[in-house]
Amino acid sequence: MARALLINPSYSSTYGSNEGGIAFPVYPILSLAAIGGVLRERGHEFRILDLSYRPYDPDVIRQEIREFRPDLVGVTATTPLANQMRDISYIAKEISPDIVAIAGGAHPSAMPYETMAQCVHDAVAMGEADYTVADILDGVPFAQVPGLYWRDGEEIRVNPPAALIHDLDQLPIPAWDAYPPESNRRMTRIIARHSPVTTIEFSRGCVFRCDFCGSKNTMGLGYRKKSPERCAEEVAIAARLGYRELVLVDDIFTSDNEWAAAVCEEIIRKDTKIAWTCTNGIRVDSANTELFELMKRAGCYRVYFGFESGNDEVLRAFGKGGKATLAKGIQAVELARNAGLEPNGFFMVGLTGDTEASMQDTIDYAKRVRLDTMKCGMTVPFPGTPMFRQLQAQGRIKTFDWDQYTVYNSAENIFDHPSLPWSVIKRYFRKFYREAYLMNPTYMWRRLVFMIRNHEIRSNIFYTLKFLFLILASRPQPQKENYAHEKRWRELDDAPVAYRRDYELPQARGVVSRRQKHAAAVPAE
Repeated sequence: MARALLINPSYSSTYGSNEGGIAFPVYPILSLAAIGGVLRERGHEFRILDLSYRPYDPDVIRQEIREFRPDLVGVTATTPLANQMRDISYIAKEISPDIVAIAGGAHPSAMPYETMAQCVHDAVAMGEADYTVADILDGVPFAQVPGLYWRDGEEIRVNPPAALIHDLDQLPIPAWDAYPPESNRRMTRIIARHSPVTTIEFSRGCVFRCDFCGSKNTMGLGYRKKSPERCAEEVAIAARLGYRELVLVDDIFTSDNEWAAAVCEEIIRKDTKIAWTCTNGIRVDSANTELFELMKRAGCYRVYFGFESGNDEVLRAFGKGGKATLAKGIQAVELARNAGLEPNGFFMVGLTGDTEASMQDTIDYAKRVRLDTMKCGMTVPFPGTPMFRQLQAQGRIKTFDWDQYTVYNSAENIFDHPSLPWSVIKRYFRKFYREAYLMNPTYMWRRLVFMIRNHEIRSNIFYTLKFLFLILASRPQPQKENYAHEKRWRELDDAPVAYRRDYELPQARGVVSRRQKHAAAVPAE
């Protein structure tokens, strides 16, 4: 039996220090729970160190490593958390060079070679890595672990990509219970009503190709589903562990109406008393009255729709496939509302193809749809997305300092939009909240009724006013992290490292980077 310490970095200075910080989600993330489930099945000991709800503190990490004495330290990271991931690699190695340090998640999957070149991790796991940590602790050599970038002296080698997991029912139950209690009791009521909360998945992947979406880096292109019986079993297990609400992280849960209905029917049959929401944003063209009614009966009380734009040409420009039209969006909201679900919506400005006119269309459209809550963000090109690759090839990416890639932060520090000045994008971003919120009497009335009905008047008024003040009156800058080894890993940003490709890797999955040098040095293909 070996030991693994799995680390989720801090959200405080990235997701939590700006306008979105009043409602940033803090709950057990599924990736580490899924890895923990496999480790438990293989007989290994593990701990999850969740830093999401507290400031980044190298001393906390050092203490945990020294106390637990793990054989392996694994870190998951999105792009805003990538510099913490780099710092943790040095912390682990300073304590013991024999500790295997491995990185995974959205950012390392998008930029595996660059991640290896920018830190002292022994390996990077690309894509789905449910079994990777367990395989390494089982003694499988790096060279035989699929989907691994690994360090061989001064060289970085790459293995063939791992096949996607098609039979999701074979996966062990996630180790939700391994998270400390503090991880699931800090959720604001804006996001969830019933603490403790955790994440759950019924399916993986997406068949659509929105150019700003990075899900293909980890999940590949395609759609795989658990059986309805397995989905209901996981819901029941989470409830037995004491969770009172679940956040469904599926990208396109309702796209297969027949299967989604079967999932809901199985949850209803088990009579599990637990609430859940579709937080990732379901597609408007998959709306269905009977399905929405079943979701409501199964415990779902809120659905989020990914509208993005109020202009059909822009929807086509950034790759929104299928029949997700503006008319379908209005219909979907009404169907959800009629079924007793709370409809919420996501919008964006600065999308590929956006103009001043199209951003005004988005504002006007947001005023038309009868939503309970609306959220608008400025588009950010994250590594591994088609948008990032195109902008990088055009020389429009302005920084590779991952601390700049925060939600709601000044996106003008990250890239230059191909057709719009930032002064215009920011003006329409603020205009969205003025017109769609404050100058929209029907929305304000609807929101008041919503707050009264759900007994959330005081908290909603407080959070709404605070959010609007931050949006309209100031632009907070991200806090500086308390890094332990920043000088050392900053020096690696442009350092040449030998790269050895033993295999020609396919691109169809969207999980393998073809760049052979540091991202800042040459454009991506």
